[in-house]
Amino acid sequence: MRQPRPRPRPLADFLDVCLGPSLAAQGFATSDVIVAWPDIVGERLAGFTQPLKIEWKRKGPHADPETRPDPATLVVRVESAFALEMQHLAPVVIDRVNTYYGWRCIGKLVLKQGPVRRAEKKRPVVRPLSDADRERVGAAIGPIEDETLKAALDRLGQAIVGSSGGARTKA
Repeated sequence: MRQPRPRPRPLADFLDVCLGPSLAAQGFATSDVIVAWPDIVGERLAGFTQPLKIEWKRKGPHADPETRPDPATLVVRVESAFALEMQHLAPVVIDRVNTYYGWRCIGKLVLKQGPVRRAEKKRPVVRPLSDADRERVGAAIGPIEDETLKAALDRLGQAIVGSSGGARTKA
């Protein structure tokens, strides 16, 4: 009798297993604050910032293990040109992180200036133009007399028509 094939699992299921020890060394209980950073702070802030680590205060030897820990410090890398604005937005970011977790886990934000890794944007796929599309672009730029302008408009027209979101109108 054949063994049933295991179902494929999403890569996200393995993220905490693989990165857990490294993240724990930086103070992150799980990878969710790193993965959800754009959702927490918004796309604009996430483009210029990156969470580095969470610094938790150490409990004393006589601390009650049942009490919640004191709020931690979130260390965020920020690009230098955006640091001043991020400093002004720190209370908003702290509030958003705490709202995301559902309790007051972050009490302070520390900014470290430096380059932020960005995901590479995919270039749009340009489809080859049909003869009809080329004729349509040619007809649109036909009355232009300046050859430099005409060549630039021809390239622009082909890029617009060839892009996946290009306008499709019937003339």
